[in-house]
Amino acid sequence: MKKRQLGKSNLYVSEIGLGCMSLPTDQTVANKIIQVALENDITYFDTADLYDKGENEKIVGNALKDKRQNIILATKVGNRLNKSGDGWSWDPSKEWITDAVHASLKRLQTDYIDVYQLHGGTMEDNVDEVIDTMKSLQKEGLIREYGISSIRPNVIERFLSKSNAVSVMMQYSLLDRRPEEWFSLLENNSATLFSRGTLAKGLLTKEGLSRASKTEDYLSYSHQELLEALKELNDLEAPLSSIAQHYVLQKDVTGSMILGASSEKQLLESLQSYHLEVPESILQKASELTKKDIYIEHRI
Repeated sequence: MKKRQLGKSNLYVSEIGLGCMSLPTDQTVANKIIQVALENDITYFDTADLYDKGENEKIVGNALKDKRQNIILATKVGNRLNKSGDGWSWDPSKEWITDAVHASLKRLQTDYIDVYQLHGGTMEDNVDEVIDTMKSLQKEGLIREYGISSIRPNVIERFLSKSNAVSVMMQYSLLDRRPEEWFSLLENNSATLFSRGTLAKGLLTKEGLSRASKTEDYLSYSHQELLEALKELNDLEAPLSSIAQHYVLQKDVTGSMILGASSEKQLLESLQSYHLEVPESILQKASELTKKDIYIEHRI
């Protein structure tokens, strides 16, 4: 599997990253999925302290503790669980980030995190404090690089302009092309895209039409528009899941596609789609068949 440089850092990430949020809570089953990922040269693994109230980090840590030198491990911070455990609140303070990183390190059974990501963000945040905290964690050797996971353009723009962040995670797919307007911002700030939602909740797979028939709408697509778009995409001379993946990968700003998998079979199907080459002409046609929307909210 090919690897791509993360911003201007010394880190290189596999073109497919395993989105660990989808892993089963059974350690044995999760281990098998992660082993398939490793056997197929996936080296980037993404989790968050919020997933399963920290249990996801424990599962990932248990599975990867003996492979630490061979992988790039990423997690996220900012969503603080309530004491009751039945919800969470947004807390990007220095105190919380500093506490949270040590808790994540313990759960992940590692001495450092390769990519530490702010898990959201608002314009009310003290962004200077957040960035200073990330830099302090770097100096301590607790994290190697940092980034942000957000779909809010104003938050992303401010964060990148004030920091040395190497990555931005955004929902991006053929059916959600809103981030494209902001790719020049990422490139100008030497930040790499982590794409989540590449397969649009399974709509951009062979089961997509059957899923769409049970869906009222999807983002700006009405139910009928969605069905028509998927029918046209399925008529192209390549499997839809391969088109979806390579459409995202053709962008120079892309680092990894973060693909989830709840079973070995699901991951192997994604890998098979990845390894099938798709001509540029088909990717261009796919682009013509889908909407180039922009973010309406969260703009300066």
